[in-house]
Amino acid sequence: MITRDAEYKKLLLLLKQHRIVGLLGARQVGKSTLAREIMKHWKGSTVFFDLEDPADEARLADPMLALRERKGLIVLDKIQRRPDLFPILRVLADKADAKTRFLVTGSALPELMESSAESLAGRIAYHELQGLGLVETGAASLNKLWLRGGFPLSFSAKSEDASNAWRRAFISTFLERDMPQMGVNVSAPTMRRFWTMLAHWHGQTWNASEFSRSFGVSDQTVRGYLDKLTATFMVRQLHPWFENISKRQVKSPRVYIADTGLLHSLLNLPTQRDLEAHPRLGASWESFVVAQIIHRLDAQPHECFYWSTHTGAELDLLVVRGRQRLGFEIKRSSAPGVTASMKMAMSDLKLKRLTVIHAGRHSFDLAKDIHAISASTMMQEIKLFSRS
Repeated sequence: MITRDAEYKKLLLLLKQHRIVGLLGARQVGKSTLAREIMKHWKGSTVFFDLEDPADEARLADPMLALRERKGLIVLDKIQRRPDLFPILRVLADKADAKTRFLVTGSALPELMESSAESLAGRIAYHELQGLGLVETGAASLNKLWLRGGFPLSFSAKSEDASNAWRRAFISTFLERDMPQMGVNVSAPTMRRFWTMLAHWHGQTWNASEFSRSFGVSDQTVRGYLDKLTATFMVRQLHPWFENISKRQVKSPRVYIADTGLLHSLLNLPTQRDLEAHPRLGASWESFVVAQIIHRLDAQPHECFYWSTHTGAELDLLVVRGRQRLGFEIKRSSAPGVTASMKMAMSDLKLKRLTVIHAGRHSFDLAKDIHAISASTMMQEIKLFSRS
């Protein structure tokens, strides 16, 4: 089993600081496994409720009675199945022993789990668990991780065929069972078609009109489809950064299938050879590297942007933390050079530094504060934000 030490430490720290912690992430990304790992080393009593297990459901028929006398760590797994528990958790957290902690896991953002934001405002800390990254799997697995994606069962499958079969089954189950359970009232065939179209649009600026024409519905309706897939961690929206400059800037988000393994299954690309020959190769590579950078920097969604002007200047990833700004360009080549777009980004955005991640083997300086780094060594070479 691949260990996730960094995620374990982050979650443990949150549990020390907060009465209730929400561990969020896509289905099958490893939330339950991580929760059980926390339980294994917890000093004190623990109890685990799987809200998909009929026996545990029966134990929680009267949740106040079942939970109010319990001490230690109480884990409620798959909380999206029981949003009615949030108001009860608020009452219990206010009354519980100071050492009692509640860990809830969920496969949707709080906004999709009705009433949770209101019920637990100020009482809960959320942590998003992403798929496996190079931090956990190591640089030697770069192409494997890129092709198969970060879902543990997909990554660790015995063969490419087995991995692809798992992802296809995941897509079907997610559309036909999971989304209806979370209250998403869109038919599975419609959402599959939208998701597949989004895969072909991967890495581009969102254009609601293009999608609404294809589906014969309003812009607001297709935007709702996009937001639901985003809220369930299937899609990543990278929002644009606006700078007070004279240039006209793009103001719509870029959209990505969050996991490249799912992207490749939606595009019917089961092997590396299939991927290398596909028109979305560059976009797939870009999104994979962007995800690894965000993971490495431990950057939060509100810190991550892209930048683009209507004259063609752009930056694939801008990470802003306080007054510090780091820029990243992703190139599917082995010999990147400094471009006019990079110089413009450095000047207009006042970047501390710009890092070019490329597919070659070597790292080297391109210009003052512009450095090229090999993707195979980026986990070691990416410079973190200073905390001062």
